Amino acid sequence: MYDLIVIGAGAAGLAAADVGAAAKVRTLLVAEGEPGGECTFTGCVPSKTLIEAAGRGVGFGEAIGAVHRAVSTIARTESAEVLARRGIEVLRGHATFTAAHRITVAGRTMEARGIVVATGSKPTVPPVPGLIDSGFLTTDTVFDLTELPASMAVLGGGAVGCELAQAFARLGSRVTLVEAAPRLLPAADPAASRVIERALTEAGVSVRTGCVLDRVDARPAGRGCALHLPGSGLVVADALLVATGRAPVTDRLDLPAAGVETDRRGAVIVDRHMATTARGVYAAGDCTGAFPFTHAAYAMGRIAARNALRRPGRPADRFVIHAIPRVVYTDPEVAQVGLTEQRAADVRGSRVVYLSMRNVDRAVTAGRTEGFIKLIAGPRPVTGNLGGGRLLGATIVASRAGEMIDEIALAMRVGVFTGRLAQTTHAYPTWSLAIQQAAAGFFTGSRGWPARREQAAEDPA
Repeated sequence: MYDLIVIGAGAAGLAAADVGAAAKVRTLLVAEGEPGGECTFTGCVPSKTLIEAAGRGVGFGEAIGAVHRAVSTIARTESAEVLARRGIEVLRGHATFTAAHRITVAGRTMEARGIVVATGSKPTVPPVPGLIDSGFLTTDTVFDLTELPASMAVLGGGAVGCELAQAFARLGSRVTLVEAAPRLLPAADPAASRVIERALTEAGVSVRTGCVLDRVDARPAGRGCALHLPGSGLVVADALLVATGRAPVTDRLDLPAAGVETDRRGAVIVDRHMATTARGVYAAGDCTGAFPFTHAAYAMGRIAARNALRRPGRPADRFVIHAIPRVVYTDPEVAQVGLTEQRAADVRGSRVVYLSMRNVDRAVTAGRTEGFIKLIAGPRPVTGNLGGGRLLGATIVASRAGEMIDEIALAMRVGVFTGRLAQTTHAYPTWSLAIQQAAAGFFTGSRGWPARREQAAEDPA
């Protein structure tokens, strides 16, 4: 009998198992593949390594070598042997529920007081005629390439599509990026989408937005494929990368046997405590369909495990998403937290400050003045806009946006007055000084970027 069983060994599963080990309870981690999961082997680690290498201007061979070295280095810190030394028992195999607190793996039956499901997600493939037979790539296979494709079509203009389109273009591929929505990064601030489209175009990417793929024809002798885009012509490429999203991996767990319900996408239904519909069973990470980011999965895994192990009478931990940042690792980067300006339009009395990176001295010294900062603030329930009110969200497009957003996320997480960002002395000249400059815009006397009312329509960036 285990105290905690964790199914899945990606970011959420490793975080959950670490909680069990720290609590010195008997913990079992069930892993179908190597511990580390998608993030280590086919996600964050290889993609960001490729992006960095492409930015340095190295050749494809050196770039893909750096990818494999980075994956190997990080995977060694998450191996079954390392986990065992931390007090986590690892069992390789596929888990199936037979009851709420019971699973089977390779014919072996195990029970636990608490179970955390953390089985992650997999790439989705749209039902386009001819696509299955086209020999397409996904993030599961693109890092296995041994030669640079002379030309590449990327289907999907979200974060992954934009990141890899830019990286492969910098490595020397002729890249065409196809997105069905009217703009790239449809979930981002529209002004951010425009900056990234310009950056990709400057890198040599042919951007096709508002294009729905009609069908794909494989070319003879395995020489790539042809994409038919009604109204936008034909795109012929040696390789096709499908980056149209991910789907939860839950279909082979027999969740109904445990009383665990899923939604129509197959995502495990959880509450704010990461509890499923079965008592004692929790879920975390991409398999829940909520906030599909590694750092969010890690936070969910820890919360799920703590709640699975909590003593009666102790309050359950909650997963709070309003202050969790999200980053697109293009160049420049796009970082967001909380509401975009368009969503803030529904918040009465919200205000927006827009600061161009042309007004940031660090950006000027680096010659990287593309981009901007938007801070969105709204009135507090009692004190209104006193002290600048409360932060509702932010969008940063800048060379170091991913590093800059965490200060704003912290301010939102602890609920400080917006004015505290303006009062905090930042080192000069740093990228983060731009946050202090932007926050000053919520107060009279700021130089050149006064706060304005929010607007739902796209603004000129």
